Amino acid sequence: MQRIYEPEDLMEGELLQGMLASEGVEAHLVGRDLLGATGELPVFGLLGLVVDNDQAQYARELIAAYNAALPVSDDEPDSFPGVLVC
Repeated sequence: MQRIYEPEDLMEGELLQGMLASEGVEAHLVGRDLLGATGELPVFGLLGLVVDNDQAQYARELIAAYNAALPVSDDEPDSFPGVLVC
């Protein structure tokens, strides 16, 4: 197992874990149980995504592509600038 990424928060970690799962990469989010102790432990470096060694490079490429993605232009409605309408 290799630690391939440190998400900023639990939401990003779960989102990336789901994205990797949709691409066939089994990832584990380690450190989620430590977040309740943030007053006692350092805040940074608690969370990490880990994958099997043979899937590590592919998972890093998927996360890099996700982080490099830009929003689709003209996807924002004119009547609600800055608000995502679902």
